Order: sequence, then structure tokens, then C-alpha cells
Amino acid sequence: MRVVQIGELKIGEGKPKICVPMMGKTIDALTVEAQEVSKLPADLVEWRVDHFADWTSFSQVKAAAKAIAQYINVPILFTFRTAEEGGESAIGKEPYKNLLSQAAILPEISLIDVEIYFDTQAVKNIISNVHAAGKFVIASNHDFEKTPPKDEIIKRLCYMEQMGADISKIAVMPQEKSDVVMLLSATMEMYDKYATGPIVTMSMSRTGVVSRVIGESTGSAITFGAAGKASAPGQIPAEKMAELLEALHTIV
Repeated sequence: MRVVQIGELKIGEGKPKICVPMMGKTIDALTVEAQEVSKLPADLVEWRVDHFADWTSFSQVKAAAKAIAQYINVPILFTFRTAEEGGESAIGKEPYKNLLSQAAILPEISLIDVEIYFDTQAVKNIISNVHAAGKFVIASNHDFEKTPPKDEIIKRLCYMEQMGADISKIAVMPQEKSDVVMLLSATMEMYDKYATGPIVTMSMSRTGVVSRVIGESTGSAITFGAAGKASAPGQIPAEKMAELLEALHTIV
């Protein structure tokens, strides 16, 4: 399986990498947040741009990226989570395509999150533009209501790879404990039989929290650790996540 390497960071090898979300609404808030996040055991940082009040102004987005990068010395993942997939803001096809494509050119940004079912043509264009800029694509899909059947989870992850994703990610909501088992089983089958690049899976909420810590055993390459406010249900504080991953790693 291909490993995604950014500098010294190797995603898809060893322990799951800890990604810490940042959700500041202003440049000043992001600057303070970045200083706090820089003290945490983060392997990469996700900038949730849908929380940024001035996301419609790319000059402000550019300025915010520079402000964050002053304090963050790990790769930055640029994410605009749409309202349809649990994000803070709604966005049209052209603005989404333009924002993500422009973000890929920013030297501070290493990876771009692309919602794989946003719009087929827009997604194709974004992925092409991101790769042309020499950056990596994390394709994503989020279901905050349910856990799809195992075959459907695998189908979605395979589709992400077919569309050109470097890393494929799916997050689902369990309704019962058996849903978590299904997600973990789908992850292992995808990893063992189909994946050509790193995959990231998680079952959300308290019920699914185990899925966030056992990725080294199941094949999930990234997990999310919170810095204060969580960006999704079930996130563990980053410091605690690092402890848990290390404890499991010494056993594995």
C-alpha cells in the first residue's frame, strides 16, 4: 500500500496520525488557537475553514493561513465542511471549487479535504487542481444519521480511490454497538483487499469511540484529537489520544 509522505510525516505507516482541528472564527482567534495547538501532540492540523467568518474573501483566507503557519510546524489540512455533511456553512458549486483549488496553491497548505459526493464534475476539477499544485487530497464522506451497510462503506472508499484520492475517509454514526463492529469490519476488509492508499474511518459518538483508537489494528491511518471543543461527536482530547495510541502500539 502506498504511504503518503509529507516531509517526515508518513501517513499509512505505524501508529495512526493524530489530526487536531482548528475552528477559530477570526484571524486573531486562529492565532491564539494555533499557539495552543502547537503545544499538543499533533501530527497534522485540520483548519476547518467553514468556521472562519471571512471565508468568502480569499485574501482573508490567505492571511489566516499565514497566521496559523507562524505557530504550526506540522502539515495543515484545509477543510471546508459543507452544511450538507455537518459543517458550519453552506456553499455553492463554483465557490467550493474555487476556494479549494486556490487553497491548494497556498504554500502553508499540504492537504485538501474534498467531499467526494459534493458534485461529480466539481470534485474532478478540484482533485486535478490539487494534484497540479503538488498537494494531497483527502476525499471524505460523512453520515451523521446512520452507519451504511458494510458493502456500501467499502464501495464508497473504493470510489474515492477511483476518483483520485490520495487518502480516503469516511465517518459514520452508529445507532447501536453492532454498527461499530460493522464499520471496523469494513475497514479491515478495505485495508486488506482493496486499498491502494491510506484509509481513514471512524464511528462517531461515545458508542463509536473505540474506532478512533484502534486504527493500527484495523488499518485506519488518521484519528482526530480535540483541542478543547470537538469538531465531531466522540473526539478524544489530543493528549489522551496520544497516550492511548502509544499504549496500544506497545502491545501491537
